[in-house]
Amino acid sequence: MGIRVKGIKKIKNRATALLTGVTILLSGCGSFAGPAVSDVTQGDSTIETKSDDALISVGFSQLGSESTWRSANTESVKASLSTGNGFFLIFDNARQKQEKQIKAVRSFISQRVDYIVICPVIQEGWEMVLSEARDAGIPVILLDRNISVNDDSLYTAFIGEDMYAEGASAGKWLESYLDEEEMSTETVNIVVLEGTTGSSAQAGRTRGFGAIAARHMNWNMLASANGEFTQAKGKETMERLLKEFDDIDVIVCQNDDMAFGALEALQEAGIKTGGKGDKILISFDGTKKALELVKEGVINVDVECNPNSGDLLAQIINDLEAGKTVDKTNYMDEKVFTKDNVDEYIEDRNY
Repeated sequence: MGIRVKGIKKIKNRATALLTGVTILLSGCGSFAGPAVSDVTQGDSTIETKSDDALISVGFSQLGSESTWRSANTESVKASLSTGNGFFLIFDNARQKQEKQIKAVRSFISQRVDYIVICPVIQEGWEMVLSEARDAGIPVILLDRNISVNDDSLYTAFIGEDMYAEGASAGKWLESYLDEEEMSTETVNIVVLEGTTGSSAQAGRTRGFGAIAARHMNWNMLASANGEFTQAKGKETMERLLKEFDDIDVIVCQNDDMAFGALEALQEAGIKTGGKGDKILISFDGTKKALELVKEGVINVDVECNPNSGDLLAQIINDLEAGKTVDKTNYMDEKVFTKDNVDEYIEDRNY
């Protein structure tokens, strides 16, 4: 289903409105003097300033900086929504706190930006603030993670990854691998290190993998535990699971950073992964560091989650500006990496 934003009212004094927002953010920090184009940073916020009301103003609430993947996603957006490309970007890092995101969105509304972009921390709790954005006539674009609302007209488009398909891809790979290893009828004990509870990434990957697991009565899901998408929590969670279970066969980590933490715990316990007879390790994201471990045979498979969505975001905003119809849902191209194909992609990986 296509979405078309008709007759978007341009702000006559866009630069003035945004300058007011900059002034508010910088109050108490002294006067600002600098070149015509510069980065202004206050706490977790970055504003690229330029006195030119021809620029398309965008408020971007990033959920955090919890991983290498997230940093690459942020840089992709900043590069694509630059002044050189015709954009005026206001960036806010929510540090994994939804309340901080909601506060940032309300700030964007008060600054009368043209578009609001959100990478939501969790799926629930967005109706009120998105209704405020709609009442202000500001289109909202969701990036990377989706939300759960009764009225999907509260946002204009979603750009990101099919998390359910990613989870299903991991499950299908495990099916094939167990068949190749003549283990398809053996009992296989599985633990899952899940990401942030309530996020669309956690929910989608869990449901996708679970749908494939449900086909196999011999796949024994021992436990699912929250690893918060971070390396430190991944290690802590893996250490706990190793104490709780002594018969784990498969470890599913819902992102690379948790996989790195899990590997630390496994290696300290003298447990190997990736090889014949070793623990099977499945990960998601496809960062260069993880792909190197796939090549070395430490991680069995890594399902790609493409962070480079900035160009597609810029394209969709420009299409909306031109009054064109855009798709409600826009998925990134993604691959599944194993030792058989990883050499084709590892050198060109930019994150």
